[in-house]
Amino acid sequence: MPAAVQNGNHTDDVVRTKILLLGLRRSGKTSITQVIFEDLPPKQAFYLERTTRITKHTFDTVIPLEIWDCPGDISLEMLGASLSQFASLIFVIDIQDLLQQPVARLVDFVVAAYHENQNLNLEVFVHKADVLSDEYKLDNFREIQQRVIDELLYISPDYEQMPMNFYLTSIYDHSLHDAFSRVLHKSIESLPYLEDLLNVFCANSQSSKAFLFDIRSRLYVATDASPVDPPTHNLCNDYLQMLNAFGPLYKSVSASPARHRIPSPPSTGHSPASSSPSSPRAAPRQYPASNGASTSSSASALLPASSLFTSSASASQPSSHAPSIRRHTKPLFYPSASTSLSPSSAGAGTTLTYHLITPQLGLLALIPTTVFEMRHGLVEYNVVFFREGVQEICEVEEDVRKVGDR
Repeated sequence: MPAAVQNGNHTDDVVRTKILLLGLRRSGKTSITQVIFEDLPPKQAFYLERTTRITKHTFDTVIPLEIWDCPGDISLEMLGASLSQFASLIFVIDIQDLLQQPVARLVDFVVAAYHENQNLNLEVFVHKADVLSDEYKLDNFREIQQRVIDELLYISPDYEQMPMNFYLTSIYDHSLHDAFSRVLHKSIESLPYLEDLLNVFCANSQSSKAFLFDIRSRLYVATDASPVDPPTHNLCNDYLQMLNAFGPLYKSVSASPARHRIPSPPSTGHSPASSSPSSPRAAPRQYPASNGASTSSSASALLPASSLFTSSASASQPSSHAPSIRRHTKPLFYPSASTSLSPSSAGAGTTLTYHLITPQLGLLALIPTTVFEMRHGLVEYNVVFFREGVQEICEVEEDVRKVGDR
């Protein structure tokens, strides 16, 4: 089947991690991919057409992904690919469906995975959980889990070795993003290093919780060692969604392409790194906004990453040969934003901060307001070193996945 490329950053020269998305028709597979990766408003998911062929969605984050959205009646023979090619299998079950058919289909794929790829991560999304009350939701969730386990044990006790994870999901809340984030974590080999960086940042900044989010999809690719509290995750997700939605409205002349160009260096020498705008450690000054959020003086903190990155001039190139538009080498602007979660109590409470780390990733952290106000420079200093560590990890991931290097 031809691939339907859904991400403009798609390239064919990298090895992509493949995720297989299965389920009966109208179970919500296509709405899951559209809401997460295409920012489709959940209310419009009702009007999506039924999937009739395999559609491959590509997405670039810490690792390049390829999600196969399959029709509801697909079988292993129709798939046209071995299960050994996939890192994860996500089976979507409508929580209101009659269980006999979806459970039987899921068991077939689990048995096939046992013989073809025992390292395959098996994930079950009990979807559309928003339609039931909490009591009936949990009852149906437990019943589905028990039915699947009983069917596998009835066939053979060996299939109990295949671990499966069950999640209650809905496109109308953040449960879907949390579940898909946990699935993504199992495919990121560099996850322990990202978690270590977040742990060090939290310890040095007195942050109670920190997430490394993919900005576009709002999936968190890593978090620190403390447990993920759903209200905290929802708060960070909502804040990032607000920044993505309203950021373009705050674009100013200071962030225009003309201001992004670096003047040619003087032929007699170079300016010090501390005053150079292209220095990677030079951070723009922060000024408090009227609503309690801080914005960058050189670029709006709410602008999307694609409009905030620009090129820096090569220090060794003479000014007489400098081109009008420089070659893109390093990002110039790293916008940030912050908001107080308890503005009525001066100096008390918690501040939610956002810092751009790479064009795709952003750091969201909860920091005590007193620490953020009195030691703002120390927090920014820690962010710089965290950013450098994440960028090095992303560069290694990119080099490893280049097709020509394999």
